[in-house]
Amino acid sequence: QVQLVESGGGLVQPGGSLRLSCVASESILSIIMMAWYRQAPGKQRELVVKVTRSGTTIYADSVKDRFTISRDNAKNTMYLQMNSLKPEDTAVYYCNAVLTTAQYWGQGTQVTVSS
Repeated sequence: QVQLVESGGGLVQPGGSLRLSCVASESILSIIMMAWYRQAPGKQRELVVKVTRSGTTIYADSVKDRFTISRDNAKNTMYLQMNSLKPEDTAVYYCNAVLTTAQYWGQGTQVTVSS
């Protein structure tokens, strides 16, 4: 079983930046795909960005050119750099890992964009 722990959320003003981290309990080289999802109050969870083991990335249109996903294999960590944040980016952000037999979720980290 893979454990995922997110961190880095918080309160930021519109136009600000945050970097989220997701630390996995095992080597992320064994994980087929990792992703960030988010869920705003009263809305369904939605995909923010995903990255495959080979490095292919797919971003939601709403975050393209503002968010950047990266991986540090040596630290078993995935990052989400979020720039030019907007109030509509406010949500709980979840880390997701997909293996051949199962997928796993972190506990989530709150991101609030407000003045």
